[in-house]
Amino acid sequence: MIKFLKFVPVQLTFFLTFGILVGHFFSIKPSVLIAINAVLFIILSIVFVISFILHKQHVIFRILAYFVCILVGVTSITLNTQINKKLHYSNFTSFNNYKAKTSTLYFREVLKPSKNYNKFKAKVINFEGNKSIGNVIVSIKKDSIVNTLEVDDVILINGIFNQINSPLNPHAFDYKKYLANNQIHHQVFISKNKFIHLPNKISSIKGWAAEFREKINKSLVKYGFKENELAVVNALLLGQRQLISEDLINSYADAGAIHILAVSGLHVGIILIILTFFFKPFHKFKNGKLISSILIVILLWLFAIIAGLSPSVVRAVTMFTALSIGMHLNKPTNTYNTLVISMFFLLLINPNFLFEVGFQLSYLAVFSIIWIQPKIYNLIIPKFWIVRKAWQLLTVSFAAQLGVLPLSIFYFHQFPGLFFISNLVIIPFLGFILTYGVFLIALALFNALPQFLADIFIYIIKLMNGFVSWVGSQRFFILEDIGISFLFMLLTYGLIVSFFKWTENKVFYRLFVFLIIMIAIQSVSIIEKRQIESTNEFILFNENRTSLIANRKGKQLTVYSAYDSINKLYSFNPYLLNTGLIKSFKVKETKNLFKLNNESILIVDSLGIYKFKSIKPTIIILQNSPKINLERLIKLHKPKLVVADASNYKYYINKWDNTCTKKKTPFYNTMQKGAFFIKY
Repeated sequence: MIKFLKFVPVQLTFFLTFGILVGHFFSIKPSVLIAINAVLFIILSIVFVISFILHKQHVIFRILAYFVCILVGVTSITLNTQINKKLHYSNFTSFNNYKAKTSTLYFREVLKPSKNYNKFKAKVINFEGNKSIGNVIVSIKKDSIVNTLEVDDVILINGIFNQINSPLNPHAFDYKKYLANNQIHHQVFISKNKFIHLPNKISSIKGWAAEFREKINKSLVKYGFKENELAVVNALLLGQRQLISEDLINSYADAGAIHILAVSGLHVGIILIILTFFFKPFHKFKNGKLISSILIVILLWLFAIIAGLSPSVVRAVTMFTALSIGMHLNKPTNTYNTLVISMFFLLLINPNFLFEVGFQLSYLAVFSIIWIQPKIYNLIIPKFWIVRKAWQLLTVSFAAQLGVLPLSIFYFHQFPGLFFISNLVIIPFLGFILTYGVFLIALALFNALPQFLADIFIYIIKLMNGFVSWVGSQRFFILEDIGISFLFMLLTYGLIVSFFKWTENKVFYRLFVFLIIMIAIQSVSIIEKRQIESTNEFILFNENRTSLIANRKGKQLTVYSAYDSINKLYSFNPYLLNTGLIKSFKVKETKNLFKLNNESILIVDSLGIYKFKSIKPTIIILQNSPKINLERLIKLHKPKLVVADASNYKYYINKWDNTCTKKKTPFYNTMQKGAFFIKY
């Protein structure tokens, strides 16, 4: 491990990553960055020449190299951020007036459709008559004409570019941040026939791949592939998960086998092994090893293109390309080095990969398999070959899950306890399934597929789906609703690393580090627990078409709502998970008056009752569209604030906003500003 950390690409990757983080959180002008990089490069060159003349590397050279690497990371993410560029469509107009904009959009990717809309990722190539760049989400109302739209199509629209909203409730998923990391800042909703499908289709590799996948799907449908079976084939072999139903995805997630549906290092590694086996006869001829290596790399990247060049596929193929080259050169390839080099170049090309959950999970999983799996495997080495292979597979699965465990819980709040069963059963046959699938697709494309071969493959997929659904249905073994903080997650990784470092060499200082981290975890747990116990707050959530109020006193949480299934509310569950109150709250019917220290809160609901002589509310909350004269209410109670939640009609909210402006009374709209908080 120490030797690994001394490897120069590891150090450069660390400082590049640090630079990307700096550039992500702090905005620096590109011109300033270029000037700083130029100055540092000149200084670095001078120091290098001096070191070369003196035949001795100066420590200043290494420090400057690290600073350059940090600046490369900052510059890389700054220049890769499209919204910083002059040609970005957002620089040509203001989006605050909600007026329709004329633009030409070029479809780059088909996304998973919603109930009422087909969704696409599109590139803006012309905006209000200006040549432009930038990406948007296009949602087109489901209609027969939409079915003809595909990747590389160009449309002309006159639509409203809606800004992506920040989360309006505490701890909710930040969709705006997620899309911003993918260079998307607006979405456009288009009704049927409100666009012009232009004839000048743009040709691209992604478009060719999409056409090829569509041709494969049409061929498979002829042979009886339907719904879930077709969706799984698309996920396993074509890298497309849009067709998979939510129920099936949830089953694979609950069974700890979701990685099987996402083409990644596992699939590419199996394909590399298969290709290496098939091309081994080439090694008998002159330059055969070189030719086979070139063909393998070409086929790996062809697979990546067909799979849509998704980030997970690109990083996996990049890593295994390096591994394939290492195998050809007959060098004892250090897998750590290969992993880090692939990571370095991927982040250099697209620094936004760093913020993708899939990128983080895949590298953690691979690193864990490389480092942790041999340690676990060597604990017990079975005598019999079949038992030894099963144990090897089990330890690989366990190491991968251990590596991603803290991050998975941090992001997804659950852990599948039976992951080892699903992986132990499916992964040994995955190579066969992939090989069979490729062979089957090739025959189907030439209309030469015997129906019985198609039926066998359909049965295998059904069997796999059924097994996964059964494993996922064992709810007792699924640890759900676990909420941990970012700091707790980092300390957990520190604990895992320090433990396995101690097992490598059981010296005192390593045990000391392990115990210190364990104490730190306990301290953080105590601090976070005390923070929960000392927090008192009143929250009016922004929940569409219903009212939801929570009054929290430490660990006691009382919820006021007329809604039956509180846990199903999108706004409420993230709050419970991140505050640790998922199992300790009670639900009551909404009441009309809350007293919190110096604040008196009056709830005016659909009954419109507010004339109380004995009550002098400081804050008034309007719910469920009460038919009231707000001017009279303000005159009677003189509140310091009027609040309206998402249970009210928008027409009423706008009317109340105007009234409050006229009466010079502050107005708070949760649909614009998010959940309303009072700490007390």
